[in-house]
Amino acid sequence: MSLTTDDYEDVKKIYVNEMVRKYLGGIIPEEHTKAKFNDTLNRSHNDGYFWVVRLKDSSQFIGLVSLDKHVTGGTEVSYEFLPDWWGGGYATEVISQILNFALNGLNINKVLAETQTANVTSCKLLERVGMKLESKLQRFGEEQSLYSIETNGSNSKLTNGTR
Repeated sequence: MSLTTDDYEDVKKIYVNEMVRKYLGGIIPEEHTKAKFNDTLNRSHNDGYFWVVRLKDSSQFIGLVSLDKHVTGGTEVSYEFLPDWWGGGYATEVISQILNFALNGLNINKVLAETQTANVTSCKLLERVGMKLESKLQRFGEEQSLYSIETNGSNSKLTNGTR
């Protein structure tokens, strides 16, 4: 579902969760959460795609995903899921669908993902959905792993999870 103003309270759960924000620079202080949300909402209307992830059967909020500009100018897939939903295959399923949409629906030739190298679980997720480690670099005071997936001139073949 596309991000809307009604999603603020749910998205705020992501912003203030220490476990979610461990590799993302730490929690966002309460007094800055509304500004961060509004910035994200404005970007979703202008030059990015931002979605909330909800369970199909109950509509319970479990995460936030996006396709937005990477600092290098390319397109980046990003994701944040609440800890209760880690390890259940939800992120694999969603990220696979987002990559398929980007590569085959939007005809983007290459999608990036950047995560701290120390975030081993995220690195494994990116590899599981078909992304390859492109490089390691220092950014934000930490070693980052930059992953990518590209089309090869025809439709990209992605492994889709099922739920």
